Amino acid sequence: MQPRVLAWAMAATLALVVAEIFGGLLGRSIALVNDAVHNLSDVPALGISWLAMRWAQRPADNEKTYGYRRAGELAAFTNAVLLVLLALWLGWESIERLRSPVAVVESWMIWTSLAALAVNGGITLALVRGRNDLNLRSILVHNFGDALSNIAIIAGAVVIGYTGWHRIDPLLGLAIGLLVLWSSIGILRASAHILLEGRPKEMRVEEVARTILRVDGVMEVHDVHIWSLGGGEIALSCHARVPDMHMDKCETILSRIKELLAQEFSIGHVTVQLERAGLPAQSGYVMPEPAKR
Repeated sequence: MQPRVLAWAMAATLALVVAEIFGGLLGRSIALVNDAVHNLSDVPALGISWLAMRWAQRPADNEKTYGYRRAGELAAFTNAVLLVLLALWLGWESIERLRSPVAVVESWMIWTSLAALAVNGGITLALVRGRNDLNLRSILVHNFGDALSNIAIIAGAVVIGYTGWHRIDPLLGLAIGLLVLWSSIGILRASAHILLEGRPKEMRVEEVARTILRVDGVMEVHDVHIWSLGGGEIALSCHARVPDMHMDKCETILSRIKELLAQEFSIGHVTVQLERAGLPAQSGYVMPEPAKR
């Protein structure tokens, strides 16, 4: 995914916001205005994600020794916080409109939402290739939610035209707010987990430790730490006890450990501290027991 895709998406979203604000004001639709504000939040979100992608391409240096891979996760976390606040505001505005319904102009709702659907659908399709990147996933989920809200507004306008029940408009605004809240909380939790150096969800520390114990010469493993560096890069550090042996044999053990971890868990950054077997464990956390051979 190239950063210029996000730049074009940001320009298209900004134009869409202007169109939806005019359409919402002329059509007196709170759902359309709420959707315009929702799309307006996409502009800084896209900008932050664009900047994060540029940063993530920078190599490691003397200050950022792991590089800038977590810039994407930081952007996703920031976007999610903004979305949570926005969802609460949308909900409050919708409740106020439920108390005092306002007649809307259905034609403005329909035509403006059709234009918005085309823009949001195009952005979603452009970003779908980057769905495994948490930073881009936050934007993808956001724009997919925008597209769904556009469809809902179109359907609501048709129903209002046939029934004259204008409370559908604030109900749609409330539903959009709940959708934004639900999608953003998941991204907030996932990005915070990485920023706090949590273990990748698909891995179990004991499984990784027992894989290391399969290497000939490794008698015990402890102080196992696994975390994500961002951008799909996973790191591991641990202590492994081995018998007294020549340095060449130690190098062979280290190479085999790295090979196994890369093959079975896609762990690319491995740091292993070898210790002589028979010394007392300094860590209170030793796992697992040596495998039976």
